Amino acid sequence: MRNQTPRVEEPAATTDAGSLKRGVQILKILATVGARGLALTEIADRAGLPHPSVHRVLRQLLDDRLVSRNEDIKRYRLGPLAFELGIACSTMYGDLRDLCANAMEMLSEQTGDTSYLVVRSGFDAVCMHRHEGEFPIRALVLDVGGRRPLGVGAGGLALLAAVKEDERHQIIERVGPKLHAFGGMTAEDLERACVLTHDNGAAVIHDTLSLGVSAVGLAFFDGLGQPVGALSVAALSHRMTGERVKRIAELLKDGRADVERRMNRKHLNGWKTGT
Repeated sequence: MRNQTPRVEEPAATTDAGSLKRGVQILKILATVGARGLALTEIADRAGLPHPSVHRVLRQLLDDRLVSRNEDIKRYRLGPLAFELGIACSTMYGDLRDLCANAMEMLSEQTGDTSYLVVRSGFDAVCMHRHEGEFPIRALVLDVGGRRPLGVGAGGLALLAAVKEDERHQIIERVGPKLHAFGGMTAEDLERACVLTHDNGAAVIHDTLSLGVSAVGLAFFDGLGQPVGALSVAALSHRMTGERVKRIAELLKDGRADVERRMNRKHLNGWKTGT
């Protein structure tokens, strides 16, 4: 009888650590794909992991409500516990308005005009905050709490243009019937506006919502590269010359960098992430 090399069992701690790493990797992937989610094969391909390993980790995530599964279409997406943890985390890492306050103050001070913070809520863009400048005639085109279809307004357009193409088409199809109320806009107009936003590096609108008012907007992103919100500056159209639009776009880039730096800061009040 031949001697056989005894099988060495992998330590439980090592197995658990590997499983945790794979779980985090899968959650990050699902966080980038939105409500439609992904099939098991797609998750495995993006993660570069064997299907059985992904299936095993997904079962664990399902048990803990970190992932949800649609039995009809066999797809997975982030689960309710991920949302609940995000809400709990937001109370520790600062309200988005607080994170954007410095950038908005800078924008209004440098331009004299009104700056806005807009975030996505489903298929809408919602104004969370605004900061008025010192120019005597102010472009107050959106109240805090005001809601518009995603893609309408400079901030909403910047957000829509920042999402992945397939999701963007779905959004435009969904909001299309509501667009006519905003200056007779069509779904085709919104598609073209998204292309222009990509080409120009910022969303620019002239007299489309309020006659005599123009605005420039720019989205900002989280650590996963997902659009979180958008900053914009609105002013009377006669003030928005080509050169001034470029200047405001540069200021918005500075504002975005400040917001993203605050969002992604690794040290907060003595707490540290990573090793």
